[in-house]
Amino acid sequence: MSAAAISPDLFEAARLGDPKAMASLLATAQPDIRRYARATCRSSADAEDAAQEALWILFRRVGTIRSMLAFSAWLFSVVRRECLRLARRVGLVPSIEESEAEAALLARPEADLRLDVAAAFEALPPHYRDVVLMRDVKEMTIDEIADALGASRQTVKARLHRARALMREYLTR
Repeated sequence: MSAAAISPDLFEAARLGDPKAMASLLATAQPDIRRYARATCRSSADAEDAAQEALWILFRRVGTIRSMLAFSAWLFSVVRRECLRLARRVGLVPSIEESEAEAALLARPEADLRLDVAAAFEALPPHYRDVVLMRDVKEMTIDEIADALGASRQTVKARLHRARALMREYLTR
């Protein structure tokens, strides 16, 4: 999204609930949202639906976005998530319910599960593996991990989230 097209004043006014600013923000963001949806979704119908849903979510949630810097990334992630949701709905992307995946994991023999968890852990890239080891095995806090790695809290939290997602994906395949 073109950050230059949306002024910080317009964004802030919309965020604070000004109806005219909200209408202007939606009108300004719409072409970029549609373009990104067309590039991301699997069909033109899905792209249109994803763009409409993203605009609706923007309308409802703009007040929760605290920074103009986070706006574009947040909005594009909404569009991407909507495209994925629509693809799953029609069966183009497999969907595994978390409860089904958890039940399948718990039904396995404990020895097999331990081996699979160890293999998932070993499959992680080293920078993710370190964070999981420190947090889940050594039970260190986010701040302690950040200090140990010389990284920010946000970096540690992002790595931990991504590492757990990769392990979950590995285990549910």
